[in-house]
Amino acid sequence: MCGRTACSLAADNLRRACAYRDRRGRHRQPDWVRQERYQPSYNKGPQSSGPVLLSRRHLHQDADSSERVLMDMRWGLVPSWFKQDNPSKLQFNTSNCRSDTMLSKSSYKGALLKGKRCVVLADGFYEWQQQTGGKQPYFIYFPQTKDATDKEMEGDEEWKGWRLLTMAGIFDCWKPPGGGEMLYTYTIITVDASKDVSFIHHRMPAILDGDEAIRKWLDFAEVSTQEAVKLIQPTENIVFHPVSTFVNNIRNNTPECVAPIELGAKKEVKATPSNKGMLGWLKKSQESSPQKKENDLPKWTSQFIHSPSPKKTSADVLQQWLGKQGQPAAKKHKA
Repeated sequence: MCGRTACSLAADNLRRACAYRDRRGRHRQPDWVRQERYQPSYNKGPQSSGPVLLSRRHLHQDADSSERVLMDMRWGLVPSWFKQDNPSKLQFNTSNCRSDTMLSKSSYKGALLKGKRCVVLADGFYEWQQQTGGKQPYFIYFPQTKDATDKEMEGDEEWKGWRLLTMAGIFDCWKPPGGGEMLYTYTIITVDASKDVSFIHHRMPAILDGDEAIRKWLDFAEVSTQEAVKLIQPTENIVFHPVSTFVNNIRNNTPECVAPIELGAKKEVKATPSNKGMLGWLKKSQESSPQKKENDLPKWTSQFIHSPSPKKTSADVLQQWLGKQGQPAAKKHKA
């Protein structure tokens, strides 16, 4: 399943991170639709809004179906046929859609057969492992390159920052019976978990790995539903690390949500050359919450995090990325 995600890139950087080549081989960046509604977050849950990619033809019938747009949509699909006046009256959970029933359940079948396929974007997603003493959260994401940077880029320069996790989704558009603004919503398709993450949870999002998979999923005019659904399968190309239960509270929205921790480590934080900068940023981000004390912060490490599958973590790259992101992000939030 997928019940919580993080997507912390600013709107302009998110657009750069989604660069692609259209049908003619031209290097493009997707245009934003309703960019003003997008809010970066380290802790997004169902009913909040988030960024998705979709074919431009869904919005403009004469557009090239290989062209993409970015749009902020609400998480939790509301079918176009829903007749009540308030979408919150929907009696079932539609934040996730099981791959084995998506072509039979009325909530998703109609939208899917009409080609309403989207790609849900995130830094990564959270999943909770059931343990004797409670649930241990993990952050799961694509492997990252060690030269990832957050520096501003100009024009069409290739994005060298965080590689976004690209999850297969279905969207729909609901119009209030009494009139009013159209509501765009989405659901994330889930599959059986791949071997390496099955110890955390038995389900995972259907992840589209690479631009060719993304192209086929989005280009509904060229790729039939029957062909597109073949892309929906588990992937092994992901890494993960444990994070603090700080993320359990949906109101917590700071880099601490995605910060790697050492399982079983004491909560006391000791400043070292490798974590001093990050700890300073975290302390600043907590100034608005006086009740949060320094010794509640997770212990940072520059080494790979110990976990049942050590090869499946790139937490050191994440830490470096957060260190680069931190202070500029804080300034943007104050603006």
